[in-house]
Amino acid sequence: MSNWPAIDVAKWHQDLPKLRLNLTSGILKTNTENQDFKMYVCGITPYDATHLGHAATYLTFDLINRYLQMCGENVDFVENITDIDDPLFERANRDNQSWSELGESQVALFESDMTSLRVLPPKNYVAVTAAMGSIIKAIELLVSKGFTYELEGNVYFRIKTFLANLPIAQDAALKVFAERGGDPERKGKENPLDPILWISNKDGEPGWQSQMGLGRPGWHIECSVIALENLIGPNYLDETLISSKTISLQGGGSDLIFPHHFMSAALAKAMTNSEFAEAYLHSAMVGLDGEKMSKSKGNLVFVSKLIGEGVDPMVLRHALLSEKYSKDRMWTEAVLKNSQARVALIRSALSKIECAPTDSVIQSIAASIANDLDTPAALEVLDKWAADTVKGEIGGSVGEISRFIDGALGLA
Repeated sequence: MSNWPAIDVAKWHQDLPKLRLNLTSGILKTNTENQDFKMYVCGITPYDATHLGHAATYLTFDLINRYLQMCGENVDFVENITDIDDPLFERANRDNQSWSELGESQVALFESDMTSLRVLPPKNYVAVTAAMGSIIKAIELLVSKGFTYELEGNVYFRIKTFLANLPIAQDAALKVFAERGGDPERKGKENPLDPILWISNKDGEPGWQSQMGLGRPGWHIECSVIALENLIGPNYLDETLISSKTISLQGGGSDLIFPHHFMSAALAKAMTNSEFAEAYLHSAMVGLDGEKMSKSKGNLVFVSKLIGEGVDPMVLRHALLSEKYSKDRMWTEAVLKNSQARVALIRSALSKIECAPTDSVIQSIAASIANDLDTPAALEVLDKWAADTVKGEIGGSVGEISRFIDGALGLA
């Protein structure tokens, strides 16, 4: 898949504090000798891109990517595109447009938005359609191992073995599963929470030939396969493979904790007999007018629309970083106006020939980022430095702090 332009983030010339994250689960392992940091972030379903909820999520993991690289880590970052899925087909039918054309247009818009927001691109940016052969191979393996059963032409995965790790109560899980693409009430299923692995072909939808018949994969297996194949290697299904089959970090929005990340992890464990990821991290939701921002509610605020209306992308990035990634927040005009004023002050300070002392400022910003991506604290430190500089304080290096906030915060 095409990618958006790369941005170079160099190792910082001084030691930086070790990154600490308040994970959803697992243990974050960095600075592992001779090992890349393997990060997988779930990508968009390209029928409405890119709203501020998307942007907030990708900025969260962009911060991790940037900071680890500045610490000297080699980050192997993979992201997928769910370019076949029910919502995409439904939108294409509604708009009398082919699903592939709709997907391509929205992917192009997403890439443009990520470029504007200065999000580092993944090393591998993989569409489900491009990985179809590997996904089919993985499903056929699960069928051969007895992890599946057939129901009216569809293939389901037996989740019962993995329910001990369910992240929420089963009653709640059934409700959430139904809301997020599952079919717990379908008659004939062995367990209401069994996820669909292979969907028998429907009229007007694309299909691929497999041992399961003509059809397409379910959502959860797609991410398992794309992550493992691109981060572990194409031989990840080889039972004689000695090296680890576990990635470093699985990330996404908090709405993916269940069922998507739970199911993807179960499928990976069934395929490889290894844990899918060492650590899981999720960004909180962005709301508007007191409600979560979502496609179903129709209350989305789009990055491209704001930029088209003249909003500076760096103001938008600053605004999304001005609140903690792990706390649900509301998007308001006041948030945007506040960041416009703060970015103007920072740029005024950076335009000076001399500036306020920067060594301790850089150390404080780094410490804030290392402390569970505390960007509000980091930006407050930057505010004070900018104000001191505009007042005429000297003793620092404009070039030094400019390079640091460019690398660590992506603000330019």
